[in-house]
Amino acid sequence: MTLDEVELNREVKVKCVNCDENIKRRILDLGIIEGTKIKPVLKSPLGDPTAYEVRGTLISLRKEDSKNILTNV
Repeated sequence: MTLDEVELNREVKVKCVNCDENIKRRILDLGIIEGTKIKPVLKSPLGDPTAYEVRGTLISLRKEDSKNILTNV
């Protein structure tokens, strides 16, 4: 399952990040690495972007980026 498919307020663990190196570096710099717990908490009115809680911090990711993050269900 990819991160953009996870229901709101359901915590999952990151399995891997599959995207080009520039975006991957940005995602890794945000602390989204393998094994990290992540939870979608808010969606914008149009559904994109989504705010995720990662290590006690809220970050916003576009759907095109979150669909490249695989999670364990």
